[in-house]
This record gives sequence, structure tokens and C-alpha cells, in this order.
Amino acid sequence: MISIKNLHKYIGGRWVLKGLDLDIEDGEIFTILGGSGEGKSVFLKHILGLLKPDKGSIRIFGKEIVGIPSRELHKVQAQIGMMFQGGALFDSMTVGENIAFGMKRLTNYDKITIEKKVEDYLAMVGLAGTSGLLPEKLSIGMRRRVALARTIATQPKCILYDEPTTGLDPITRDVICNLFLDLQRELKATSIIVTHDLKTAYKISSRIGLLHKGKIRGISKTEDFINSTDPFVQQFINGSSEGPIRVKDGGEEKK
Repeated sequence: MISIKNLHKYIGGRWVLKGLDLDIEDGEIFTILGGSGEGKSVFLKHILGLLKPDKGSIRIFGKEIVGIPSRELHKVQAQIGMMFQGGALFDSMTVGENIAFGMKRLTNYDKITIEKKVEDYLAMVGLAGTSGLLPEKLSIGMRRRVALARTIATQPKCILYDEPTTGLDPITRDVICNLFLDLQRELKATSIIVTHDLKTAYKISSRIGLLHKGKIRGISKTEDFINSTDPFVQQFINGSSEGPIRVKDGGEEKK
């Protein structure tokens, strides 16, 4: 289980996270929805241990990570995979080198084993035979699949996804979602997704919550979230300018 209690983070003159509480069960797919600037990526960086909270507790795999020594934190981080927004592949590396990168750093696999696993993971995401290509030769959807293969290559117990389907056309988005669900059934990892894409959230999530003003609201199973009576949730899923959420010009929410 991942358990976050009373998480606070002050950045840029405001509280981005303000008393956030969240428990995520082993093996579930939890999606955090929210608008731009609400702190979704900031939240993920706390799970990764890249940011320290000003206040609060973060327990991952039963271990409190706030304030622990770097050596102990690295052990926890090694069990977490991250798929960054846009895929974030290394442009100077081939597809195969991108996927092998984490295995070389975090496992004791020899060269032959890594090469075999690279091909296995590429086959899993439907890209067999592409290991020698550079990312620039791939479509956006293919690059996203390579990023997914790289993320799962170290067999993480927890996987974090930052806007995994942003910028994809509807058909490619559906392909990525189906692939994600297939891999989730096989890996049984705990998955946390942050996105503003409702269709992605509805398709792949066990539970959903809305990050708003530093807290997560309306946490519920996907089918219940869609029918939520929470006014903030309803305004967000309906895409309405009418409601309790107020925005400034440019999409930044008022304090």
C-alpha cells in the first residue's frame, strides 16, 4: 500500500499541496484528475522522493520515506517506475538502448540477458524489430509505447504515469490504454496516473479522485465517480465554466 497523510508543499508563493490524504491499495490503478497548475506532477515527484514535503507523511511499501537517509530512499526508488509526460526518451539513444537504460543501472543482468529482455519488452508493446531505430524515426504513438516498455523493464512494484496519453489522437490513445491494461494484468503493479484526460481515466482506472486546491476530492470507483454529486467533480467532468472552480485568464486557478 501507498499511504499519504496530511501532505503539504509550498511552491511559488502558494500551497500547491495542502493537507492531501490518500491511500492506494496494492495492485490498483488510481487516477488523479485535475487542471493545469493543480500540482499533479508535484504530487508524483513526492512519491518518487524527488521533492520533500513541508509537512506530512509518505509511506511506500510500508516504509516512511520522508526524512530517510539517501541510501534507504534509493532502495525504494529502485522499485518505482516512471513514465514521464511525452515519453521523455533519450533522443541520442536507440530504442533498445532506451529500454536497456534502467536495467543496466538497477539490475544485475548480463549483456545477453538485457538484450533478450529488450526484445521481449518490445514484442509486448507491439514493436518487435525496432530496437536499432532512433526515437526520431518513430511516430508519437510508437515513442509512447517505447516509453512504456522502458518503464516496465525493471519490473517495478509501483508505476507512476504523468499524462500518458496527452497529445495522442483518439485511436492511438485507445491503443495505449488497451496496452496499459494488458500489461497491468500481467505485472500486477500498483499504478498511479495523473491526467486531465477523462476518457483515459474512465477506461483504465480502478478509482479516481480530483486534485483541487491541494487536496484530492471525490475519491471513488470509476463508475461512481462519473455520477458523483460533488460540485467540483461535476464541474470538471462536464467541462463547465459554471461552478465552484474559478479560473483566471490563461487557465490558472485563483487562490
